[in-house]
Amino acid sequence: MKSLEDPQVLDDIRDRLARLQPDSARQWGMMTAGQMLCHLADANRVALGDKKEPGKGTFMGRTVLKTIALYVPLQWPRGIKTGPQSDQLQQGTKPVSFTADRIALLALIDRFHATPRQFAIHPIFGEMTDWEWLRWAYLHCDHHLRQFGI
Repeated sequence: MKSLEDPQVLDDIRDRLARLQPDSARQWGMMTAGQMLCHLADANRVALGDKKEPGKGTFMGRTVLKTIALYVPLQWPRGIKTGPQSDQLQQGTKPVSFTADRIALLALIDRFHATPRQFAIHPIFGEMTDWEWLRWAYLHCDHHLRQFGI
């Protein structure tokens, strides 16, 4: 199972982010490429505890949903609503400069990969191990890069 723990997977995500362009066309959803960079950065900020996202987890989210999302080899579904802290049309970080926003995201991804790690509690999945957070980060990036055909 791929996760950002693997240096090759991390390099692949970096390469894919480098191929993303400001005018990259989305395959689904409403975000622009710039909004997607900020969305991923905000989600990583929540994971790292830099930004607070109110928990709305349930027993089902912490058990069944987390297991399916992280351990079942299926692509994540389209159209899942994000929390307001990571939604660029609500309280999420607004795109400023595509290049600067990409650099900020890459720095956050590097923090994810660095040790020691200090992760927050996932707003839906609850407590997660380092490996689960690194798996989540990979799947989240992969999902949105596929959204833009990358």
